[in-house]
Amino acid sequence: MAPTPIQLVIFDCDGVLVDSERLALRISMAGLARRGWQLTEGEFLEQFVGRSEASIRPALVARLGEQVADQWDEEFRRQLATAIDQELQPVPGILQALQEISIPSCVASSSGHPHLKRVLGVAGLYERFEGRIFSATEVAHGKPAPDLFLHAARRLGVEPSACAVVEDSGHGVAAARAAGMRAFGFAGGITPVERLAGPGTVVFIDMRELPGLLGQAEGAN
Repeated sequence: MAPTPIQLVIFDCDGVLVDSERLALRISMAGLARRGWQLTEGEFLEQFVGRSEASIRPALVARLGEQVADQWDEEFRRQLATAIDQELQPVPGILQALQEISIPSCVASSSGHPHLKRVLGVAGLYERFEGRIFSATEVAHGKPAPDLFLHAARRLGVEPSACAVVEDSGHGVAAARAAGMRAFGFAGGITPVERLAGPGTVVFIDMRELPGLLGQAEGAN
């Protein structure tokens, strides 16, 4: 049986649409190190990148204690907001890719709506996706659970098998696979290829490749 044609492209936000993951990685690792929690970049990627704030919180409290975790969180939010205003850019190649993709699309992110509105607004992408932006705060379980992607598909009236997910984290591609969706893993940011590769996943480096890869998937139907 031929695969279902792609009817919806679901984009993660941070690291896929906007180059905010590099900023968050830098600020987070420095803040944790100042509090005695030294993590390698690989360890940080494995434990935190692509997950919701609610799912990360227990690990922070267990390691730092609630008071220190609160202090870190406040400092992180303040410093990230400054970095977003001063440094944030769209992911290289994403504007060209979006112009070439004719399939309907939406955003589904582990971040909350205030953050999504801010970063997409700074990058000039908010109006493009307005009304089709979904957050892990809307579901019971964040990535790597499939809940968020299934929620987005359900809200837009598309079957999971007709969805393609563009992600840049191991937790994100795992969530796409669990949802029964085709995963496209973007390895041009902070996440290496090996953390994205797996069954049902196309890994790519340059965001300008995405329209062609989606077209190839369509042509395989």
